[in-house]
Amino acid sequence: MYSKLKDDLAAKLKAIRDDGLYKNERVLDGPQGVRIRLADGREVLNFCANNYLGLSSHPKVLEAAHQALDRWGYGLSSVRFICGTQAVHKTLERKIADFLGVDDAILYAACFDANGGVFEPFLSEDCAILTDALNHASIIDGIRLAKAKRLIYAHSDMADLEAKLKETADSRLRLIATDGVFSMDGEYAKLDRICALAERYDSLVMVDDSHATGFVGPTGRGTPELFGVRDRVDLVTTTFGKALGGASGGCAAGRREMIEYLRQRSRPYLFSNTLAPVVAGATGAVLDLLSGTTELRDKLERNTAHFRNRMTAAGFDIKPGTHPIVPVMLYDEKKALSMADALLAEGVYVIGFCFPVVPRGQARIRVQVSAGHDTTDLDFAVEAFTAVGRKLGMIP
Repeated sequence: MYSKLKDDLAAKLKAIRDDGLYKNERVLDGPQGVRIRLADGREVLNFCANNYLGLSSHPKVLEAAHQALDRWGYGLSSVRFICGTQAVHKTLERKIADFLGVDDAILYAACFDANGGVFEPFLSEDCAILTDALNHASIIDGIRLAKAKRLIYAHSDMADLEAKLKETADSRLRLIATDGVFSMDGEYAKLDRICALAERYDSLVMVDDSHATGFVGPTGRGTPELFGVRDRVDLVTTTFGKALGGASGGCAAGRREMIEYLRQRSRPYLFSNTLAPVVAGATGAVLDLLSGTTELRDKLERNTAHFRNRMTAAGFDIKPGTHPIVPVMLYDEKKALSMADALLAEGVYVIGFCFPVVPRGQARIRVQVSAGHDTTDLDFAVEAFTAVGRKLGMIP
């Protein structure tokens, strides 16, 4: 039987390669950071990691990880309710809840798991979920696991969202689900308007804030802080694998009774091994660091403005905004991949994003700025982009 599947997969893989959409994985020979070493020994500047605050290999984070490993061990070999909960997990849940300004939090192995586990426990056949058309794949998959009616509203279209809220007026419960930051565009959800509609039509609000926690908002508490709606969002999911140290793990945080119920009914929580204690310990240290100062998010804000301004002046088509995700729009898949390869040769590590990660005809290079970069790094990248862009005929 496999020979039939093998031939089918071989043909599909060939088509992906022929379309210029094949995703090669570049191998690193060292830790994540602003400067990374490739398997062939080259050292390059990294502009495509989610390492927004430069903490992935920060000395204080590594020290906390070593301490957690020594004290709590490597893993629990169990799930939380059997024999898989340590004090370090309860401490982290309290710290993340306090950091986000909510009642409680529950840990997951990843935010993908959190999003896979927060819909089904609350929402049955007589309920409705209203989801943004550009929400992350993990939200899409999590909603599929619920039996509730699913309505997709046009991206950030508040009139369409309101129409669908009216359409579902007879639902027992309704929940609006959205990314806080749409990761391909660096665009913020309109949380103030979403919350206003939710209150008008008696709906819950869930936000995946993975590309915001730690650095968006005046003190880095994410998009609910940015839009002044921290007390109006019912559930926030987020990751520890981006700005908060870049390892793994995630959580759901929000109303006390919702979190308590997730401990009883959320399948990815109940049937997956406990988050590694080394990740829990190091993430707690990151939250301590970010609770004491906004220095890193302030530097990131300055770096982002500098890079965006210089790239715009150089003639590149970048999506406007203030987020450190800076999409350099090329529209053609093969151009995006060839430009990424050419930039690597110039010492700048970026990746071309093509279908199905972004819609056809919307190919781009997604640059991600970090607080770990200095002005020299940013200028080096702009100069490399400019040289390659002119050579490939992408800018004058």
